[in-house]
Amino acid sequence: MAIEEKIKELMALREKARIGGGEKRIEAQHKKGKYTARERIEKLLDEGSFEEFDMFVSSKPTDFGNDVEEYLSDGVVTGYGTIDGRLVFIFSQDFTIFGGSLSDMFAQKICKVMDKAMKVGAPVIGINDSGGARIQEGVKSLGGYAEIFQRNIMASGVVPQISAVFGPCAGGAVYSPALTDFTIMSQGTSYMFVTGPKVVKTVTNEDVTVEELGGARVHGTKSGVTHFVADSEDEGLLLIRKLLSYLPQNNHEDPPIYVCSDPIDRLENSLNYIVPDNPNKPYDVKDVIHSIADDEEFLEIHRHYAQNIVIGFSKFNGTPVGIVANQPNYLAGVLDINASRKAARFVRFCDAFNIPILTLVDVPGFLPGTAQEYGGIIIHGAKLLFAYGEATVPKVTVILRKAYGGAYDVMSSKHLRGDINYAWPSAEIAVMGPKGAIEVLYQKELSAIDNPEDKAKFFAEKEQEYRDKFANPYVAAKHGYIDDVIEPRNTRFRVIRALQMLSSKKDTNPLKKHDNIPL
Repeated sequence: MAIEEKIKELMALREKARIGGGEKRIEAQHKKGKYTARERIEKLLDEGSFEEFDMFVSSKPTDFGNDVEEYLSDGVVTGYGTIDGRLVFIFSQDFTIFGGSLSDMFAQKICKVMDKAMKVGAPVIGINDSGGARIQEGVKSLGGYAEIFQRNIMASGVVPQISAVFGPCAGGAVYSPALTDFTIMSQGTSYMFVTGPKVVKTVTNEDVTVEELGGARVHGTKSGVTHFVADSEDEGLLLIRKLLSYLPQNNHEDPPIYVCSDPIDRLENSLNYIVPDNPNKPYDVKDVIHSIADDEEFLEIHRHYAQNIVIGFSKFNGTPVGIVANQPNYLAGVLDINASRKAARFVRFCDAFNIPILTLVDVPGFLPGTAQEYGGIIIHGAKLLFAYGEATVPKVTVILRKAYGGAYDVMSSKHLRGDINYAWPSAEIAVMGPKGAIEVLYQKELSAIDNPEDKAKFFAEKEQEYRDKFANPYVAAKHGYIDDVIEPRNTRFRVIRALQMLSSKKDTNPLKKHDNIPL
């Protein structure tokens, strides 16, 4: 065969691979409001940067259902490319081929790009749209899932891993996204669950729809399984690009530094008045974050889950920083089980990938009640404490208002190796709030006063006395637990200067195989 004929054959095979399961199935995919596997890659990566692996891989099951057609690429498109000029590896499951079901060769293709990503030190992006294991392959497909899981585990903390779920993801398939660092789901077109509605009905007699059981909104608000809920696939792909802009390529590198045109000494006068005089009144901590970050930009993570704590990324003088902030606007910013888990995992991610952490504190304590105690608030609260205590990246803390009890300790206090700890003049650092303290300290005196007006007057006097003596930042500053009390409007400048000073920080933990974080 002449070389021209061989090249024609090559071009024909490439074209066959590119149309996946065929035009009808591509059209069906589009009718569902979904892109194809290749379209997703084209939209996500820099134009013309995609280099594909294993386009000609195929497999034809012979054990069951011999009339199954054979397709090139075998249901997943894999390779590498760039995002904003930075190398990434990617796999995108193709629902038009066997419903995106996973075969042995399908798994091997994914494992290949994950192995390459580990060798060269670059992020891995997985786009999930699959009906699950390919039944005809039996245990081989299950083994394929486990091979992927093992690589997710080995890559954890070494290269960033991002999962996009833009279609079905059920059964064993859900555990790969769960093992990665960030998960994005598309509203209305994606779902995740271990067992589907039919099994649920059989086992528990619950009637539940696919969306109610495992839709994007459910996992974005109730379970916390997904970090981002996108209104469309286009938004989800843009979120991946935005997220990667804050992350290093691997755990040996620092995050990328950007040119900043926002003056570091920009004063925000509104911050001097943002904390209400009444300590029981709420305010939105995100207003503080936007005011002090470069160009007021903040990429919030888990926006709809455990809203009593806020996490996400901003830049300070061009340097990406992870932010953890109590949210007085929701449950008074109290720490509960979900908030502790949410923040702990984020702190550990930042520490794994050399991203400094800024903590904004306004926390009245841990949420009381039997539901929290029975649910293990002690263990879950300890996760956040553990995460801050083991973190070796630069840690800057600003106490905005309340920092009471054990929650003061947990929120990146000086005692958990906080590097720079600031407080606003409005800060109240104490074992507990004034009201609770007076009820404990003056229980006998209060019970001895019969007249309600006299009791109220006595209580108010003692409450003010307690506030003057303890509920302020100066007692903590006296002991060196606070490095400085700063003017709120100058917070941006003080945070940036602290981060600049800490840029060469070196801190180590004792040599160990791994820690045993309270799970």
